[in-house]
Formats: sequence, C-alpha cells, structure tokens
Amino acid sequence: MDMPQATTGSTFGARSTAEEVLRGIDLAGKLAVVTGGYSGLGLETTRALAGAGARVVVPARRREVAGTALDGTVGVEIDEMDLADLASIRGFAERFLDSGRDIDIVINNAGIMACSESRVGPGWEAQFAVNHLGHHALVNLLWPAIAGAGAARVVAVSSGVGPQSPIRWDDPHFTRGYDKWQAYAQSKEANRLFAVRLDVLGRDFGVRAYSVHPGYILTPLQRHLATAEMVDAGWIDEQGNPVNAEFKTPAQGAATQVWAATSPELAGLGGVYCKDCAVVAPHTRATGPDAGPGTADADDAVRLWALSAELTGVDAFASRRRSR
Repeated sequence: MDMPQATTGSTFGARSTAEEVLRGIDLAGKLAVVTGGYSGLGLETTRALAGAGARVVVPARRREVAGTALDGTVGVEIDEMDLADLASIRGFAERFLDSGRDIDIVINNAGIMACSESRVGPGWEAQFAVNHLGHHALVNLLWPAIAGAGAARVVAVSSGVGPQSPIRWDDPHFTRGYDKWQAYAQSKEANRLFAVRLDVLGRDFGVRAYSVHPGYILTPLQRHLATAEMVDAGWIDEQGNPVNAEFKTPAQGAATQVWAATSPELAGLGGVYCKDCAVVAPHTRATGPDAGPGTADADDAVRLWALSAELTGVDAFASRRRSR
C-alpha cells in the first residue's frame, strides 16, 4: 500500500492567493464540484476556478444564500444538497449523473467547527457526519462521473488539528464525553485519511486525492464560537480584528486547495497532505512530526473507509474488491 509522501517545494507559499495559483492555468472545458462553494474559502475557491474558465457546480444547503453570494459569477450552477442528509446527497448525485457529464475536480470544502453537541440522521455526531461521512457518500455516489474524466482530482479540506486526535473507533459519534474540539479534530483527521485511502483506490482510474490544511482564516466557520473564546485564544481583539500574524485572508486560505486541485507540480503524487501550496508531512500518531504515513496510518485509512461505507451504505469500490 504505497503512499508517496515526500515533502515538495512549490513556486507558491503561505501568502499566495487562489487567483495567483491559477494564473496561467486554463480550466476551460473542466468541471468542478465545490461543496460549500458560496461562503468563506469555498466562495473564494469557486470564484477562482470559474475565473480560470472552469464550470463550477455548487451543491448548497442554503440555495437562496448561495444564489446571492454567487450572483454575477459566470460559469457557476447551484443545486440543492445537505451534507447531513444522505437522501439529499443521493438526490444531488442522481441529478448530476443524469446530466451525463464527467467531473474533473471535487473539492470537499464545506464543514462545521466546534459546535455544541448535536446529532443528525441516525444519531451521528454532527461534525463527523457533515465534515466526513457526507463527503464520503458524495464522492462515492459521484464516482462514475469522477472516474469518467480519466484524470480527476479530489481534494479533502482537512486542518492542522486533525492529526492530534485519532479516530475514536469505539465511539466515533461521541456518545460518551462529548468535546467539541476533539470531535472537530476527529472529523478533520477523517478528511485526511479519506484522501489517503481514496488515492489508493482511485489511482487505477487516473484519480488522485489530496488533503489540505488551508491555514487559519476568519470565516463563517467560526460561527459557533463566542467572541470571548476567540479573544482568549489570541485570534482576534475585542473588536473582532485578527491579531495573530499567522492568520490568512480567505483568498490566501483558498490557495492550497486550488493548488492541490490543479497544479502540475503534483503530477504523479497523491494521497498527500498539503499546506501553504506545498506537500508537507502531517504530524500523525503513526509517524511523528517529520515523516509521512506508515503502515499504521494506511491501516487507519482502510479501517475508516470500511466504517464509513458501513455507516452510509455507500462504497463505489465494494464490488471491485470482491471480484479480486
């Protein structure tokens, strides 16, 4: 189960913007699906991809809000989808597949962070459900269109906190001892492991997968946090202005996911974790801070895929594995 993870340099960096990353790249004739593509980093991502000539499909839980945010952006279409609702995800996927189009880029951008304990569907913890399980189902349901492109990329937006919190295999839905930050970190680690496994499963179809840490950015993602909590964390002052020099603008935060989705610098690589428009080694329980994923990391990715398939009832590769 080989997963190349050597760190790489890049012509871009922490302060590059999504538009700069795409300068000189022609995406005419390409189709991208961007979840949450109408708010925060997703909005910047949609605008940048559309500006480079791509057709961008934005599945949105709040369709009217998406329409307002993307009004005037050429090359964008909006459809309805709620990542917390498997029936809604299936409905979107079926409508898209009925259009007969292939997908060149999928960016799993939508997410929630540090919300109070809440449950969706059959009692799933909301952050694990929305950030990971919904995207697992979406990509698997859209797989015929993704594989049909012949050279597609799937980008899972993770974070810098996920690798600090392994999956709670005995209680992934936090039915005991809910902690909003641990639950968020688990969901982001799941995003990273999803990309590790999808890249292994998809590379024979020409599909490569990546996970990214976009950096620290003030967006609507922080809507569940009180101002005092962010002040105490040293993120903002009492007027809401960022005070941490590491914080990026939304345009800068969107750069790494756009880079992962399009950059020729990643040709031949997949399953890797990216930050500041470069491949870096995540700090994982399996590897420590200075190495790529080892056997335990790969085993976790396999285990998570099996758990996700069992919970959602969706696995595009099940029949293929049984036939081998």
